[in-house]
Amino acid sequence: MNDNRLAFVTGGAGFIGLHVVNQLLDRGWNVRIFDNMVRGDRDRANELATTRGVEVIDQDIRSGGAVARAMRGATHVIHLAADSINKSQADPYSSVDTNMVGSHNVFASAADLGVQRVVYASSASVYGDPKKLPMHEDDELNPLTPYCIGKRTGEDLLRYYERRSGLSWIALRFFNVYGPGQKTTAYYTSVINHFVNRLRNGEPPIIDGAGEQSMDFIHVTDIGRAVVLATESEKANAPINVGTGIDTSVAELARILIDAIGADVEPQFNPRHVLVSRRAADITRAKEMIGFEYSVPVVEGMTDLIRFETNPETPAR
Repeated sequence: MNDNRLAFVTGGAGFIGLHVVNQLLDRGWNVRIFDNMVRGDRDRANELATTRGVEVIDQDIRSGGAVARAMRGATHVIHLAADSINKSQADPYSSVDTNMVGSHNVFASAADLGVQRVVYASSASVYGDPKKLPMHEDDELNPLTPYCIGKRTGEDLLRYYERRSGLSWIALRFFNVYGPGQKTTAYYTSVINHFVNRLRNGEPPIIDGAGEQSMDFIHVTDIGRAVVLATESEKANAPINVGTGIDTSVAELARILIDAIGADVEPQFNPRHVLVSRRAADITRAKEMIGFEYSVPVVEGMTDLIRFETNPETPAR
């Protein structure tokens, strides 16, 4: 790896960010974290500064001047910072300010400073409720919340700066990210936390309907690897799904977690009508453009997660 390559990582002290930063460092990158630490882990970021030479800048992407000053000298930009989907519905003003205005600050600075590549953390939520599976990058987009709308807007802004300034970019549409160290309030994996909490109390997981609702769970280690591959890829200028291509139903998830914990219970089904939403990524483009395929099967990943929560000293992936 060229020692002159410097990755500027917004949200680099967050759950996904720290995995990305560590994988970049392992591949010989220089790294500069830019994070307001609202959801970031300041202690772990400072530890990386002390032990691995990472620069840490405690600033907010909503400050365009701060972004532009801090980005100087960076060759690549990885934009992970965002308000959460939960917060976007409770406080749309903050969501729009961070996820749209903040993202624009990052992209505009990257274009003006001539960075070689921007990798953007988009989301499968831009699709809304899919009409078919698997979900392909060229499918109709129908974002339903300010968070999802902001993610789609970010992709549109990247296309604008590609046309205006020749900016090279990849937008990674993350599916349902999970893994050790994730906050229990994470929207798309809250069902995991709910089931685990009940199982640890000796209670069976309660499933609405027949449990046919499904998600495409992708381990955070694989997410980090996809980001690094996109940063180094020769191909660019497209959105790319990052998932496993497998839809795991809520009923299947309950069984996986019961077995991982070793609980002697059976799921209970709440017989009521639910809108069945299913998610699974078409992962063809990820393989063709950046050479990405997932490596952590959901059973293995969920078992790892339970082991980590039982003993946080256990090395995580």
